[in-house]
Amino acid sequence: MKTRQFGFALLLCLLPAGVLAQGADKSVLLKPPADSWPTHHGDYSARRYSSLKTINDTNVQDLSLDWMARVTGGIPADQQGGRGGSGNVRVSGSPLLVGGVLYFTANDNAWAMDAHSGRVLWHYFRESTGEEPVTANKGMGMYGNWLYFITRDNFLVSLDATTGEQRWVLPVADPKQYYFSTMAPIVIGNHVIVGTGGDSLDLSGFLQSRDPETGEVQWTHYNTPREGEPGIETWPSEYAAAHGGGGAWVQGAYDPELNLYYYGTANPNPVYSPQSRKGADLYTSSIIAINPDTGKMAWYFQASPHDTHDWDAACDMVLIDGVIDGKPRKLLAHASRNGYFFVLDRTNGKSIVSAPFVDTLNWSKGLDQRGQPIPDPAKEPSLGGSLAWPNAGSATNWPPPSFSPLTGLFYVGTEEGYGVFYLSDTDDHPQGYGGIESALGTISGSIKALDYKTGKVVWRHVWPGGGGAVGMLSTAGNLLFVGNQNNLVAFNSTTGKILWHAGLLAAPNAPMTFMLDGRQHVLVAAGDTIYSFVLNQTAK
Repeated sequence: MKTRQFGFALLLCLLPAGVLAQGADKSVLLKPPADSWPTHHGDYSARRYSSLKTINDTNVQDLSLDWMARVTGGIPADQQGGRGGSGNVRVSGSPLLVGGVLYFTANDNAWAMDAHSGRVLWHYFRESTGEEPVTANKGMGMYGNWLYFITRDNFLVSLDATTGEQRWVLPVADPKQYYFSTMAPIVIGNHVIVGTGGDSLDLSGFLQSRDPETGEVQWTHYNTPREGEPGIETWPSEYAAAHGGGGAWVQGAYDPELNLYYYGTANPNPVYSPQSRKGADLYTSSIIAINPDTGKMAWYFQASPHDTHDWDAACDMVLIDGVIDGKPRKLLAHASRNGYFFVLDRTNGKSIVSAPFVDTLNWSKGLDQRGQPIPDPAKEPSLGGSLAWPNAGSATNWPPPSFSPLTGLFYVGTEEGYGVFYLSDTDDHPQGYGGIESALGTISGSIKALDYKTGKVVWRHVWPGGGGAVGMLSTAGNLLFVGNQNNLVAFNSTTGKILWHAGLLAAPNAPMTFMLDGRQHVLVAAGDTIYSFVLNQTAK
């Protein structure tokens, strides 16, 4: 482990008051103030909505760059000693903002950056074991003055937020078995929630809670059942279930009143080869509600029963306090990779809306009594190939959608893609990938604004040259900020009209916004660069 501190003692004297002076305590996490973004989505609801409106649909055209800062990963050149290396990195998630400091990660690196100027305060790098199956993670979690992130080779790292010094490093799962963990850890009470995924080998994904002080495992919840547990009847055997996949590699949402954490699980294994796992394959490709204190499941809803196309339900869960049939309801909205938009009662998992949000969906024969799709066996992978919409690239993916209480609209990046799915391993017990998919093409990629009460499209913006899943932020200023290709774009969130855009050096992640020194900032990470935008104060 190496930590590089950039004249840290001197910086303490030069930084504005408040920088590095506070952490993310329980009150900040439960009700984030306007000058913070203390968890991956800004708050526990995962709506990616801000009540700030200094920047709005009447003045967003005056938004201009305040600062940009580029970071370099690996061991610093003066400390390499023949190991590691420097080079460009990709920041794949939203930074945290607490006390005027940004905290973010890329690969096995972590940084603290002054949000006023983009000056790096400290940089941490951990050399991996060389067994890393993936190259990205979605960022950090924070508990008080402690930070948490997961490395490429599946270790959970805890750092001191003030100094960047390593507190401890502990394994989550064995990367030699091709486990990976890409989610940003979520802190709930005295729990640091992490999850695992893994497609290529026959694994069982799990969600896990760690003690924030010591890293000790508090509980582990496997996403496929074991012998004697409910759901085991949907698998041909206990062995098939125990090796059946269902990773938890995207961060979830949390309702403090119900004390329930909501997350989506990945596809079942073997992939593309359903003959060895006939049945619904619970609880893969499902939305799960879990008690974060005990690790016990409260309810589930399966978005893709018997998933044979590698779609999974590992996309964001968005909590909405809405109105259905004139009555207030606690809702969960989920645009799934299989092309369906679901709205559930988050107290019990009952379906309220199940509707396609792409025009070309063809794999389902309808809905069952729970509102779950009924797969069409004719669209399963076959020796001669089966044409299905959407393809494995999916109707959407992990970049986060947004929900605006101002408009009542759910915003999601979509793609109308299709592919032919082939069965290549006809053995009764295939392993890993038992088939392949040939992605033939895409008709269009667009942003769609959905009415959460019906799932109907209120407006759409079709991207020239294609699109797909993109990260989003909506605000009380009637704005929707979206990243697409190498641009950050602001839409009127009610009408879908483009109001402003800025060209960036790389494709951006989901934007975030906050108040700092009396000014509203819109901040986004793109590639190895952080950009901060504010209103041009000289504009008329």
